[in-house]
Amino acid sequence: MDPVGLVVLEPRRFSDERGYFEETWNRRHFDDAGIGVDFVQDNASMSIQSGTLRGLHFQAPPHAQDKLVRCTRGAIFDVAVDIRRGSPTYGRWSGIELTPENGRQFFIPKGFLHGFVTLLPRSEVQYKCSDYYAPACDGSVRWDSLDIDWPLEGAPVLSAKDADAPAFAGFQSPFVFGDNA
Repeated sequence: MDPVGLVVLEPRRFSDERGYFEETWNRRHFDDAGIGVDFVQDNASMSIQSGTLRGLHFQAPPHAQDKLVRCTRGAIFDVAVDIRRGSPTYGRWSGIELTPENGRQFFIPKGFLHGFVTLLPRSEVQYKCSDYYAPACDGSVRWDSLDIDWPLEGAPVLSAKDADAPAFAGFQSPFVFGDNA
């Protein structure tokens, strides 16, 4: 069972000899799909090397974030882990490959860890967030403490923060299933 609340979106593309056009976010479509979220911040990252792993991160209440993630260059394996206490899928992860070619987007609601590993050099990721970054609410869990099947060849490229993150086994989640954080 995939974690409850995760949504994979595939925006419609209109292609011709010039390339394509797609609408990457539309409030009305999200509302119609039952995903009522107001985004307030857009973020972008670029990872030079393949095998760069960013995560697993979260922002705790009162500044928890819903995220809409897409890859605009290269390729990533994007992962979300349910950390809502009382959830029937607590501790379970879901992963999806995001590329500019497949156009997929991953909606990750509040109460999930988020991370990704780059599959190609110079991969670029863009994501929308429903709350502003708040350093005091920033948290992380060690990337290799959940039996996630990361598509890695060798050790990942990590930040010091991610390398030193605490393991999931001792993690006390600030999220409760059913709360909207």
